[in-house]
Amino acid sequence: MLMKLTLKIKLCTTPEQHASLLRTMEQFNAACDYIACIAYELRCAGKVKLQPIVYREVRERFGLSAQMAVRAISKTCEAYKLDKSVQPHFRPHGAMVYDQRILSWKEIDKVSILTLDGRLILPIVIYDYFKAKLDNRIRGQADLILIDNIFYLCAVIEAPDAEPIDVKGVLGIDLGIVNIAVDSDGDTHSGATVEKVRSKTAKLRTALQTANSRSATLTASRLLIPPQGRSSMRLLFRTLF
Repeated sequence: MLMKLTLKIKLCTTPEQHASLLRTMEQFNAACDYIACIAYELRCAGKVKLQPIVYREVRERFGLSAQMAVRAISKTCEAYKLDKSVQPHFRPHGAMVYDQRILSWKEIDKVSILTLDGRLILPIVIYDYFKAKLDNRIRGQADLILIDNIFYLCAVIEAPDAEPIDVKGVLGIDLGIVNIAVDSDGDTHSGATVEKVRSKTAKLRTALQTANSRSATLTASRLLIPPQGRSSMRLLFRTLF
């Protein structure tokens, strides 16, 4: 069995490279906003139908490459499909989608990423925990995100499930209401006694509150307050009465 893991990979950029990525991200999301406006006006959420309508305008107006324009259209259609009653809006620094045509991995420590200023070869930082799992398994799309003014790529890899560990000397307990506890050995502990006491206490508390006398109030307080808090409450009632 294979499971999917998301790797958060830090990009190491110079100030010029950072500015180029930032401008690319802003133009990409501005293009998504423009496409969303057209999609909402036409009530069109289908990528195949919408692409011929907006593709050329998106490329000319926002300076995106052919594949960036395709990815912007796809992202917008996916967002619009979630709720066709409203027009989607995209933050200037929202995630930008990259696929294998505009992003490629150079061994384990570099990535080639397309921007409005051409391709950048950037060093990347992957934690040792993920390096052991990477093994050149990154495929398909990745999201470029900006967190605290630092760029990251969120990429998905497929990794085999870890071998199950036979744990000894551990007891799992599931807590409930009807059954107060059920353990992993199969033993069931009924909550009937606890529920009976709880019900009796609730009825008694209601009766005491209805009586509204000083002694009834003190008795009700003992039912409501845990033992560790009763001494301070006794002092309070002496002051009040």
